[in-house]
Amino acid sequence: MTTSSRTDWMNHPELRRLVDDSNRLTLAERVTLVKGLIPGIADEQTAEQFAAFVEEMRLKGNRFNEAKSHPGEGRATRSVPGERDIESR
Repeated sequence: MTTSSRTDWMNHPELRRLVDDSNRLTLAERVTLVKGLIPGIADEQTAEQFAAFVEEMRLKGNRFNEAKSHPGEGRATRSVPGERDIESR
């Protein structure tokens, strides 16, 4: 979980606690939790915003897998764009 000027207003300690607690669940429970959150997220977004959210999640997973498979190489050597690249920061 990263921070940026777009997320300064969030309660990061509470979000971190929720993430840490969720990560204690089994994989199946975490997948079910994410699936349970999707309708509420989709309901508060336009179709275009939701498509961008889904793409952001896809990139997040790809970026993590790429970093995991190339430990210690740094982000400059990776091909999957990260949040900093997308947000131009």
